[in-house]
Amino acid sequence: MEELNVTQEWDKTFPKSEKVNHEKVKFQNRFGIALVADMYTPKNVEGLLPAIAVCGPFGAVKEQASGLYAQEMAERGFLTIAFDPSFTGESGGMPRYVASPDINTEDFQAAVDFLSTRKNVDREKIGIIGICGWGGMALNTAAIDTRIKATVCSTMYDMSRVNAFGYFDALDEEGRYAQKKQLNEQRIKDFENGSYELGGGVVDPLPEDAPFFVKDYYDYYKTKRGYHKRSLNSNNGWNKTSSLSFINTKSLSYSNEIRSAVLIIHGDKAHSCYFSMDAYKNMTDNSSYINNKELMIIPNAVHTDLYDNKKIIPFDKIEKFFRDNLK
Repeated sequence: MEELNVTQEWDKTFPKSEKVNHEKVKFQNRFGIALVADMYTPKNVEGLLPAIAVCGPFGAVKEQASGLYAQEMAERGFLTIAFDPSFTGESGGMPRYVASPDINTEDFQAAVDFLSTRKNVDREKIGIIGICGWGGMALNTAAIDTRIKATVCSTMYDMSRVNAFGYFDALDEEGRYAQKKQLNEQRIKDFENGSYELGGGVVDPLPEDAPFFVKDYYDYYKTKRGYHKRSLNSNNGWNKTSSLSFINTKSLSYSNEIRSAVLIIHGDKAHSCYFSMDAYKNMTDNSSYINNKELMIIPNAVHTDLYDNKKIIPFDKIEKFFRDNLK
């Protein structure tokens, strides 16, 4: 396994709970990349525990929203891990700051491998939570991994769709061709330079005429609320050519074959809500497995409300969903 520089200090964007034990753990995915996670275990609980792996948002690190979700669910009696995806955060993989629908789906499966081999975990009671772009990854993983008994997608993005077709599917074939041409020209520049040029995280300073969803991201990633020094979105972003694999690879192709339980949660004021609504429709259309699928729309919630606003994130609902389906 790769040698990684892992911090042991508490450097999260949320306060540490005294109700759970916390430790750093490492595991390896099928591509040989070492992943680092924060593991949260409820205190004073005996026997085999149900377990949940958490990741997201896309371009975030485990010290942000995924860690908050993981710690909250551990307080409610689940053993949880929040992990950094390949090539990001404290996890390994070179080059840095690249994403892939295949490798990142494998990251979730590797997390299930890890949980399945814990002596204090009931391997028949494992679920996953994906936030933002990792909501789409979670759904993609549920379609391939039969060990997963329940999946929650929160404020999800379909990263393949948004990269190939743009927001609200506004990018046509000509626009997509121009984008591919630009990205492939960038590949030559990167090869000549021997390094990968980064695309930049959330825009800073924030333009006055920025659309609301950009302001929404800025309010989370660029302020004390959610900034983290290892977060791609808080700093210099993904490498510019990272979009190529998503443009060419469609995710969620077999979502209507998911037999395990799925809960999709989104705010009705989020610019991204259409991803969840369409994903739910595609998952349940022409499917024989619709009785354990649910779409929950949160009134008046914007995209990042479901990152860290514990007054809006329906944790009671999420807990009940896992209790009902991890059995």
